[in-house]
Amino acid sequence: MLIGELAERTGVSRRALRYYEEQGLLVPERTVNGYRTYSDDAPVIVDRIQGLYASGMDSDDIRRFLPCARGRAPRLEMCDELHARLMRRAAELEDQAETIRRQRTAVLGHLGIR
Repeated sequence: MLIGELAERTGVSRRALRYYEEQGLLVPERTVNGYRTYSDDAPVIVDRIQGLYASGMDSDDIRRFLPCARGRAPRLEMCDELHARLMRRAAELEDQAETIRRQRTAVLGHLGIR
C-alpha cells in the first residue's frame, strides 16, 4: 500500500509516517519511481509505534523494543525486557504524579483553598 492509504487506514499523518521511516521504526519498500510501499502488516506496526509513543517512550526505546512487541496497542504482548522498561516507566509516572499532587496542594494552600 502507498503512504496515503496507510495514513488513511491508521489515522496517522503522512508526515508522521515519514518520521517513523527516518527513525528506522517503519521500513517501506521503494518502487522504481521512488514511491514508498508498505506491507500488509504496516497498520499493526504503526499501531504499536503509536502505543509505545503514547506510553512516553522515545524513538530510541521504540526502535529497540518494537521487534519484541506483538499484538495491538494498548494491550501488547511483549518480551521481558520491554515489560521491565514499561514497569520502570509506570513507576516514573507515579513519582511525577505524586510531585504534582504535592505541588497542587501547596498552590491551593497559598490560595486559601483546601
